Amino acid sequence: MSKICKITKKKTLFGNKRSHAMNSNRRKFKPNIHNHKFWVPSINKFIKIKISAKGIRQINKEGIEKIFKNYF
Repeated sequence: MSKICKITKKKTLFGNKRSHAMNSNRRKFKPNIHNHKFWVPSINKFIKIKISAKGIRQINKEGIEKIFKNYF
């Protein structure tokens, strides 16, 4: 299962976990991805997308129609 947001294109990043002694171990920074259903009035049905928390806030602010037109 890929952890990529369909709206913001956020994906898993890699970096180092540092201890107090500055030893490094590789780690992953995973985005906050959710499966979510949105009602789109123009096509009169629900769409299911994988979306990050920031993407949900973006849809709440701009509206699903504008986002749907730009990204799909």
